[in-house]
Amino acid sequence: MVLFGAGGDLTRRLVVPALYNLMLSKTLPDNFALIGVDLAEGSVETWSKRLHDMLLTFIGNLSSDFDIDAIHEDAWQKLVDRMVYIQGDMTKPELFQDIKRALVDAEANRGTRGNAIFYFAIADRFFGTVVDQLGAAGLTEQPLGADGRQQHWRRVVIEKPFGHDLASAQALNAQILKVLEEDQIYRIDHFLGKETIQNIMAFRFANGFFETIWNRDNIDQVQITITETVGVEARGKFYEATGALRDMVPNHVFTLISMVAMEPPAAFDAASIRSKKAELVQSILPCAPSDAVRGQYDAGEVLGKVSVPYRQEPNVDPASNTETYVAMKLSIDNPRWQGVPFYVRTGKHLTERRTEVAIHFKAAPGFPFQNEAGANPQPNWLVLRTAPDEGIFLELQVKRPGPQVALATVGMDFRYDDWFADFPNVGYETLLYDVMTGDATLFMRADMVEQAWRVVQPVLDSWGAEKPDFPNYASGTAGPKASDDLLAKGGQAWRPLKPYVQKA
Repeated sequence: MVLFGAGGDLTRRLVVPALYNLMLSKTLPDNFALIGVDLAEGSVETWSKRLHDMLLTFIGNLSSDFDIDAIHEDAWQKLVDRMVYIQGDMTKPELFQDIKRALVDAEANRGTRGNAIFYFAIADRFFGTVVDQLGAAGLTEQPLGADGRQQHWRRVVIEKPFGHDLASAQALNAQILKVLEEDQIYRIDHFLGKETIQNIMAFRFANGFFETIWNRDNIDQVQITITETVGVEARGKFYEATGALRDMVPNHVFTLISMVAMEPPAAFDAASIRSKKAELVQSILPCAPSDAVRGQYDAGEVLGKVSVPYRQEPNVDPASNTETYVAMKLSIDNPRWQGVPFYVRTGKHLTERRTEVAIHFKAAPGFPFQNEAGANPQPNWLVLRTAPDEGIFLELQVKRPGPQVALATVGMDFRYDDWFADFPNVGYETLLYDVMTGDATLFMRADMVEQAWRVVQPVLDSWGAEKPDFPNYASGTAGPKASDDLLAKGGQAWRPLKPYVQKA
């Protein structure tokens, strides 16, 4: 693996912790080599020490994606022993000659057989440039041997954001497809590496009694929530150019929607599943600006700590109009989902960290209880949770004990930790392993990326021409009032976020 952006935040927080987990679980191949590439001067010793120092900060840190109790130093050292560090400028051809030499060395000394993954943990403005440089250096070629079989493979992993709007996504696809074949490109979304996200397909298609009611006849609405207690922190420069919508909706949110709402695939292979997901995204109608809300956090208190407004964060414009919260109502124009609203919300510095898909079923007919006081049936919720407590929750109506027919809401709760051994997971482990084995099931295809931007483009156009009244929600709250109003227009309400309670 050639890791561009070896000294960056993404590498330290997610990519290297995932590689460490693969090493710890003995899933990483014995012939694996990690070639770090960065503009900053350094060595394997200085690079690995910075990475190790970052791992130490995760111990007991419940707010991080990588929650661990200790570092297994033997496993870490095995990973360090496979590291190489190259300093250079990604825009200069000389760097790619250095990379070529390092790959030859890895093949000779590590037995990589010439296979290589080029991982872009870099700013998106460099994606096209680095692909062009890889192509010019001959590093993306997959030559055939005398027997007609591929001598080695070369794959490129591209992080989000894949474009900033429809036009830029189309341009980026066109640029990289001049150098790479589609099956060499892995547009990564770490949300898809979460076990509970992958379990959505198993839950739907392996349990026949759910699949039969998974449609407009039985489902009233779907709510997708991805909220964070953290703010922008040190990512101000990135966030100013991106914002909550671009950062989360065309990738994370649409990934969740596609897995919840896709039609059953003919087979559980990459081509069949990706085609069904792309077909679903293609059927989502463009979002009207009136069905979208944006917000920006003000000062407040998050998890018992005083926080500053977004406009006072490092590397943020004091008059910034960048949104840190977005809520949208989306509609799917197909026979299964026509008329069912899909509400999505995502934001920073909110009262609770939560990622979930909540399915709201239509209410049961109330006629048997119409003469019974306190026996008004409530609609059922099915909640697929990804964070922080991974599992599946079903909300039901039962009779409350006593002489009267009074109903109570109860829950059936499945938690992954109760049934399966806990193992640290940042979401990249499965995805990195899939890239190594050539399984593209969980990765976005070019057409799916472009269709996602098509849906949100009217909102981006509208917001670009308006000056919002920011900030409009206090840190540590559930977001702007306009978000609640968006659902109220349809007679709906968000599932409440839990308020923070200080432990005694």
